[in-house]
Amino acid sequence: MSGGAVGALVVAACVPKTTVVGSSSTTSPTSSTVPVVGGPVDVEIAMRAISDRIEIRPGVETDVWRLVAEVTTEDAAIIEPIADSYLGPTLRLRQGQRVRIVFDNEIPDETIVHWHGLDVPEDMDGHPRFAVPEGSRYEYEFTVGNRAGTYWYHPHPHGRTGPQVYAGMAGLLLVGDDEEDALSLPSGEFEIPMVLQDRTFDNDRLVYLPNGMMDQVMGFLGNEILVNGRPEAAFSVASRSYRLRILNGSNARIYKLGWDDGTPLVIVATDGGLLESPVTPPYVTLGPAERVDLWVDFEPGAVGIKRKLVSLPFDAPQMMGGMTGSNSLIPNGAAFDIASFDVDRNAASTDPLPGHLSDLGFSSVDEAVNPDAARTIVLAMARGSWTLNGRTFQMTEVSPEETVRFGTTEVWEFFNAGGGMGGRGGGGMQEGLAHPMHMHGQQFQVLERSIDDAGRAAWESVQEGYVDEGWKDTVLVMPGERVRILRRFTGFPGLFPYHCHILEHEDMGMMRNFRIATT
Repeated sequence: MSGGAVGALVVAACVPKTTVVGSSSTTSPTSSTVPVVGGPVDVEIAMRAISDRIEIRPGVETDVWRLVAEVTTEDAAIIEPIADSYLGPTLRLRQGQRVRIVFDNEIPDETIVHWHGLDVPEDMDGHPRFAVPEGSRYEYEFTVGNRAGTYWYHPHPHGRTGPQVYAGMAGLLLVGDDEEDALSLPSGEFEIPMVLQDRTFDNDRLVYLPNGMMDQVMGFLGNEILVNGRPEAAFSVASRSYRLRILNGSNARIYKLGWDDGTPLVIVATDGGLLESPVTPPYVTLGPAERVDLWVDFEPGAVGIKRKLVSLPFDAPQMMGGMTGSNSLIPNGAAFDIASFDVDRNAASTDPLPGHLSDLGFSSVDEAVNPDAARTIVLAMARGSWTLNGRTFQMTEVSPEETVRFGTTEVWEFFNAGGGMGGRGGGGMQEGLAHPMHMHGQQFQVLERSIDDAGRAAWESVQEGYVDEGWKDTVLVMPGERVRILRRFTGFPGLFPYHCHILEHEDMGMMRNFRIATT
């Protein structure tokens, strides 16, 4: 099977009926929407979306789509390929750098790249209205304004994000700054990026075959756990401290991360970078697109010890009638191993854990224009589709209640009202699914969480793993849960998406625009 053939198989599962794979469509850029770029930059990167063949399981190559990149300027960004992986290379950028990325689409479908977690202008953010067909180019140019942190990049075409990410189109984007440099956190060989994904294979071939509407409604779960695009992950480590940069890059799976021996985790950063100080929960609950940085001490005397990072069991939310979704051998909520760490050598030195990490610069709720009247976004099922306030995605549509004024700070509330097939959809909490809600643009603060009694059992099985102390761009909302956030709208004006990051939900239309208006 050729790369193009698997591309057609992968994409066909989620292509909206009104579009044709590989053709120009009304969502492609016109002369009035293509951004104007030019001028001097610190970093220029050539990136391509390609069809390829990669050996994921030993001895067998499989067809994938992937993102490849190279630096075309000297002494700038560091591009770090992940060996033997379908994932795109890790991009290392610095706060304050001016970056140009020239993106060429060589896959047989339209696509666009979103820089997840970065605050960039609207035409640089990867909105699906800018998706380009096969053979076309899109040029990005922006200044890295984010603080140091673990971010990532992935495609964002409407109706196609799930299959394209699943096929391999994703990678890490790590930002550094002077504040982080001063901490002397583990780096170099003592820093391990870990992209967690689940995939299904048929005769050792990577396949994405959602079983009709139910797998779309539930979100597609794979049969095997991959780390950095490889199964049965094992790392050789020295007896010293390490930094694990972990991304949940799965389409729909929730992880409840912990150590197999019950040792508490040490968290130093989440989506938007460093916390004020380390926190030590018993486990971490990580929804799709969320990130967490662990500080791990494989202390002296531990040579010969093997530790395992695992996903612990939890009470996974279900649809009405107890439906749990796809035919995955590993349902959401099951226990499984993720990676092993073999301490096989002594280290000459180590990096101590700082007591203070960062000054976060959080806003006060008193600064909000609506401190006592949050904008509420209801997550529910209606007419067989997941919705936001009863609406689904329209390419440029934005309602008055989704329009905010540039320069303000607001309180928003995500309320997961549940709803199952045939459910009332927002008329009271029912059985339903968790939704990781992502907002493009600036990061936000999590103010508080509350839970309805009907959803309490599932919520209590994961709530100790919420790490809300830092800046976030994605927040997991369990059925019956209300999550209040505080966000500044001071970065860039324009039209930006917010959506559920279960990619099948996003592709079904559980995505809306919000407009940051200057007038």
